[in-house]
Amino acid sequence: MIGQHMSGVSGGSGSGGPSQGGDQPPEAEYEEVKNFYGKCGHLNEAYRVFEEIPVKNVVSWTSIIAGFAQNWNVDMCLMLYYRMRCSSKPNDFTFTSLLGVCTGSGSLGQGRSAHCQTIQMGFESYIHIGNALISMYSKCGNVDEAFCIFECMRKRDLVSWNSMIAGYAQYGLAEEAIELLNEMKELKINPDAITFLGVLSSCRHAGLVEYGRICFNSMVQYGVEPDLDHYSCIVDLLGRAGMVKEAKEFINKMPICPNAVIWGSLLSSCRLHGEVLIGIEAAENRLLLVPSCTATHVQLVKLYANAGRWEQVARVRKLMNDRGLKTYPGCSWIEIKNEVYKFRAEDRSNARVDLNPGSG
Repeated sequence: MIGQHMSGVSGGSGSGGPSQGGDQPPEAEYEEVKNFYGKCGHLNEAYRVFEEIPVKNVVSWTSIIAGFAQNWNVDMCLMLYYRMRCSSKPNDFTFTSLLGVCTGSGSLGQGRSAHCQTIQMGFESYIHIGNALISMYSKCGNVDEAFCIFECMRKRDLVSWNSMIAGYAQYGLAEEAIELLNEMKELKINPDAITFLGVLSSCRHAGLVEYGRICFNSMVQYGVEPDLDHYSCIVDLLGRAGMVKEAKEFINKMPICPNAVIWGSLLSSCRLHGEVLIGIEAAENRLLLVPSCTATHVQLVKLYANAGRWEQVARVRKLMNDRGLKTYPGCSWIEIKNEVYKFRAEDRSNARVDLNPGSG
């Protein structure tokens, strides 16, 4: 059965499983094993197959860790990693997965531990490890440490620059992101679509309308065609600045059809600035693309409420009720002593609810 096919993962070549012999580069081996696990249909089944491998090597260990990392299961990844240490030596790909799951789950403490072990094992000079560390520290709220990693890298690739710019963008540090973009240009490193997206996102958070426009218009100079994400940044940038009509005109002139994200961004700006008519148009267009979106109905209700149109508020709420659309409370996470706690709005069931500033 499947377990028999996977016998090849231990080092030989099974009848149906991936082969680890030959002269394949490590990246190809990992992708082959991960793809095979994916064919099993479910991660739990893949894990069962993995456990049936009699002699597990670094490829099989790292591949199953990567599988759980893609599902943000940090506890399972760490358990597998510590088991792996008993029989196999982790490599740089192992740590890439570990750092990735720490990034996705916001586990700064575990990420620091993984960082220390990359140093102990001599992987700190690897570019992809440095990139993973930049993303991990940025996403976990420590952008200064991310920049230290970036500065200490002897060699950087485009991903390094983009990761650092994205880190700054996450916290609205537009000046820092723009400075990195300018430094790239001075070093003759051509920015790509991801670079511009990071800078535009930072401008959006910082409210730098004019520079955002300049940055957007300069994309063509580097052969970068704006996509929906770039257009969405400009719409949001204009909308947040109260330039709702300009944002709507920008959408009208787009060479590609706006998606639900763009209409949703315009709708949020309309609710914020009380632009009822444009907001209604935005909501109607968004509902054409996502007719069962609860968030769009909720924003439309708030828009009507801000304008004092209570009959429309009642109508939309009745429509939501008829369609069985329900709203769910927002939630947030916080890490305390290497354990991640989840809080929901108005929820006092958590033993550490006293730490939630919005729960009092």
